[in-house]
Amino acid sequence: MNDRSRTVHWQDPAPGVAAMPTMSGLEYLQKMIAGELPAPPIANLMGMTLTEAELGRAVFVCEPDESHYNPIGTVHGGLVCTLLDSAIGCAVHSTLAQGQGYTSIEIKVNYLRPVFASSGALTASATVTKPGNRVAFADGVVTDGSGKTVATATGSLLVFPIG
Repeated sequence: MNDRSRTVHWQDPAPGVAAMPTMSGLEYLQKMIAGELPAPPIANLMGMTLTEAELGRAVFVCEPDESHYNPIGTVHGGLVCTLLDSAIGCAVHSTLAQGQGYTSIEIKVNYLRPVFASSGALTASATVTKPGNRVAFADGVVTDGSGKTVATATGSLLVFPIG
């Protein structure tokens, strides 16, 4: 066997969690992008980075590698689904007022083509289709390094008070 390894480092998420109720969702995401708040540990585990956030829209980038492979030698659909869930969630988060949070209710993913380590950087973009005070809806798409769409998704998210 030819062993490979990957080391994951992350920052303590507690300061970000504590700061969340004190600012709007968009402010929170922009501070995360600027490095003023820590990224959630799952972002480092999966190798994904929030690169853009504006009102009703969020973008993540992830460089797939062999550590994301499933038994048939392609990137596991769970990575693509996690990218979509994160982008959809952050798109909705960007619309939330101070003191509001969210959690996914449902995500429906359509996988359109396989992803390999050689596919290049994956970009997951999501846009809110219907903001809400109780339930919000968003759509997402993942493209590979050559711009080909590899998956699409729709999601619904529960909006609730935090703090």
